[in-house]
Order: sequence, then C-alpha cells, then structure tokens
Amino acid sequence: MTFSIAARDPETDAVGVAVHSKFIAVGAVVPFVSADAGAVATQSFANVAYGPDGLDLLREGHDAAEVVERLTDADEEDPRRQVGVVGLDGEPAAFTGAECFDVAGDLQGEHYTVQGNILENEETLTAMADAFEDGEGGLPERLIAALHAGNEAGGDSRGEQSAALYVAKPEGGYDGKNDRWVDVRVDDHDAPIDELERVFKLYDVTLLSREEPDDPRELAGERARAVSEVLADLGFLDGSPSATFDEAERAALEDFRGMNNFENHSLAVVEDALARGWDDADGEGEVRMVDAIWHGLRHYART
Repeated sequence: MTFSIAARDPETDAVGVAVHSKFIAVGAVVPFVSADAGAVATQSFANVAYGPDGLDLLREGHDAAEVVERLTDADEEDPRRQVGVVGLDGEPAAFTGAECFDVAGDLQGEHYTVQGNILENEETLTAMADAFEDGEGGLPERLIAALHAGNEAGGDSRGEQSAALYVAKPEGGYDGKNDRWVDVRVDDHDAPIDELERVFKLYDVTLLSREEPDDPRELAGERARAVSEVLADLGFLDGSPSATFDEAERAALEDFRGMNNFENHSLAVVEDALARGWDDADGEGEVRMVDAIWHGLRHYART
C-alpha cells in the first residue's frame, strides 16, 4: 500500500526518504536515515528492524546490495517484504519479494531507488524516477516532486492517507546539534502529499538557513501595498496600507517575523523574499505571506 524513494545528494551529503501510503502514519514505519550511513525504506508488511540494522550494516562498510542481501536472507518472511537502500556512495539497491501484492516493483537510478506495492500501475515508479531526475531545487524538493509524480501517474491503488519526508545531513539539525535536517510527516489526510509540501515549506522557512542576498530588495508599489494589507488584516499594522514600505510597515513585518519564529532570516532577508516571491505565491493572507517568503528564499542556496 506504499510507494517511496530513497536518495542521496552528492552536493550536500544529504540522504533521505520520501514516502506515501494508504496507511496511518507511514512516517513512523518506513523511513530510516542517518548522515553517517545512508537511507533505508522498509515497507510491505514492513520489517522495521531493516531500518536500524540496515544503517548499521552501511556504517560497517557494506554496500547497498550487500545490505539488502543480508537483511532479506536473515528474514524468513522476506517474500512479503520490500526494501530500498542508498549508501553514502550513492549506489542504490532494492528488493521486492515475490509475495508482495501487485502491482509491486522497484527501479534504480543514479543516487536513488524507488519502490512500491499495491500500486495502480507500473508507471507510478517510472514517473517517480523521471520526476526525481528532472526535478529542480534541493534534495527535499526533488523527493516531494517524486511523490507528486507517482501519485499523479496512478499511485496507491487503495487511495491516500499519509506521507512523510525525512532527510539527514551532517550537522543539519536544529542549531547544528544533530543530523535531522528535514523531518516532516502527515499522518492522516485526504491529500497527504499536498499537505506534506505545505508543511515542508513552513519548516523550510522556519528552520533551514540560506545564503544572505548581496543586495536585498525592498518592498515597493503594489507588492508593498499587498503585504501591508495582510499585515493590517492580521493586526500587526495600524493605519491604511499604501504603496510605500517604511518604518511602521517594517516594524509590523518584524512583529510578524517574530510571531512566526522566522529568526533564521533577518528582517531585510524576509522583506527581500517577499519582494521576490510575492507574484509566485498562492493562497491568501498569512498563507500567501509564508508561500511568498518560501518562493523568495529559493533564489538563495541552503547552507
């Protein structure tokens, strides 16, 4: 009832798993990642021991194919299992047991493996692979793009329920104190991949760092008026919104920044992001503010 992708980004040394299923809280079962080992996705009557055991084997120096072989050879129920593994060398491997429910299979490419069971069709896997290979942005965006593409191509034949994205990077966690770079889950939702992407954008704006712009833009004209209207509607700004963005408006934006825990980005960076991202953003009110900041920050590489 699940399709997933495990992958590595050689440019950032990040490894991750993205997964969707007609299963409650799939993020609690399928993805296992560690910056000092690699990524494991275990599914189809999931043997969750494959996660920590597989990461340990990767740390010991076994390649992904050896890890898959050792995990499945030691499991009497391996015909029902499915697992995908990517090591720090980027080489992928996977296993789909003969007793997994159709449609089931896996597919590997450079630095990634996709796998699924109880799928609507085989195109789900090829669509995921194509989307990951052709995707723009960093590893998290490409993993989410793969989920969207798989779902649109057919996806889980039983429907949708939960999704998760888990990415590890050396010192990528909160305040650099661990490797948990991105860890977001949607446990029960009618459109879990869409909701996962929304939550990831908020996570990205709040917790992940970007390079600083050399020459930050200031809000002006209709963008300034639109942002001021939202700030006024949210109670941060008194007075009538205008096409200028001056001291009062910046004070309101600073309050908005603090209320939403966007301390990773200075006030000037938030204003720059709004100026760059407003026209590409979706939604209304605070939703559009956050989406605009996310679109604007995409102009700068993550650090």
